[in-house]
Amino acid sequence: MKSNIKIQRIMKFAGDVKKNKLALIGSATLVFFLLVAIFGPMLLPFSTMDIGEAQDMLLPPSGEHWLGTDDMGRDVFAYLVSGARISLLIGILATVISMVIGTAIGIVAGYFGKIADNILMRLTDFFLVIPWLPLMMVLAALLGTSIWNIILVIGLTSWAGTARVVRAQTLSVRERQFVERTISLGANHRHIMMRHILPNVFPLVFANTVLVASVAIVSETTLSFLGLGDPARASWGMMLHYAFECGAASTGAYWYYLPPGICVVVVVLSFTLMGYAFDEIMNPKLKER
Repeated sequence: MKSNIKIQRIMKFAGDVKKNKLALIGSATLVFFLLVAIFGPMLLPFSTMDIGEAQDMLLPPSGEHWLGTDDMGRDVFAYLVSGARISLLIGILATVISMVIGTAIGIVAGYFGKIADNILMRLTDFFLVIPWLPLMMVLAALLGTSIWNIILVIGLTSWAGTARVVRAQTLSVRERQFVERTISLGANHRHIMMRHILPNVFPLVFANTVLVASVAIVSETTLSFLGLGDPARASWGMMLHYAFECGAASTGAYWYYLPPGICVVVVVLSFTLMGYAFDEIMNPKLKER
């Protein structure tokens, strides 16, 4: 019975997504980039260690090289396709870490209140007010330039907003009658938080997750552009870093820095469109407004 209800809810949500133009555009764009990230490197193998001949450096787009070559004679199109996998991988995994931490802290703070709430919210306020970019730069420099370290750094520095939002929703859910009845029946705290609080705040968490993913991708691009990315891995941020280092903008090599910049903007925009659309679908009051 419960499985049938879940299936019906999923089907209804899928139908609402199809009717919402913003969600449809954002989802289709994101699916396209995910397919490129998964299958692209198989069709266009690329290695950052490959170096071309001197005459192949910074060649403009042509039939042989659709997006030209970079300052090392490597094919920019293959670099771009290969970079999609790392950029999206870092963004998605960092978002998962961020949402798990933010959701856990928000639920615990809102459910227990009092001392636990004060301690956890002061910690959250610390991460909200401290400049995120210098903090990420310091942590990335200390941990080293590895994609797993970058994922960890972004995940550990971007959960505070989610914790605040989830806490506010948890405070509302905790006062509902079905939760109070469950407490009066002697259910333990873990059971109440996992079986009653989490399902009711999950739609908000899901909508917020999509928005956090866009922030995570921008964060990865920023760190890589500043030289704190993994040089052995192709990513859009590292493309921008190397394009800046070789002076591609001043020499007119637009094919080197424009494609990764456009890809980052399009992916972030698709995540943002999906986030606003999902929030509207899950909160009908926003649609009425």
